[in-house]
Amino acid sequence: QVQLVESGGGLVQAGDSLRLSCAASTRAFSSYAMGWFRQAPGKEREFVAAIDWSGGRTEHSASVKGRFVISRDNAKSTVSLLMNSLRAEDTAVYYCTADGNFYRMARYHNYDYWGQGTQVTVSS
Repeated sequence: QVQLVESGGGLVQAGDSLRLSCAASTRAFSSYAMGWFRQAPGKEREFVAAIDWSGGRTEHSASVKGRFVISRDNAKSTVSLLMNSLRAEDTAVYYCTADGNFYRMARYHNYDYWGQGTQVTVSS
């Protein structure tokens, strides 16, 4: 069982930057691919970014590529999402996710574990 706790959400203005963090409660953190998904009101949850166990492979959705960067620190069992040039359409609840298979998360958007989410609101 993996417990994930997100932090760092808030209210920002368009063009601002924000960093989300996720702390995982597992000793096997380095064996998991980690990711971020988001869900806006009235919309389905969508893939944002994923990173493999080593941090050497990442994928970002087309809507955030070039603006968001996912990273991880295996020594601290954390994963982060740096969000730059935020837009109103980035407003959503952001969820940290974990899965044993990077491609299952990055390509098929499936995962075994997720956190409670953190709200990001971007005012235009």
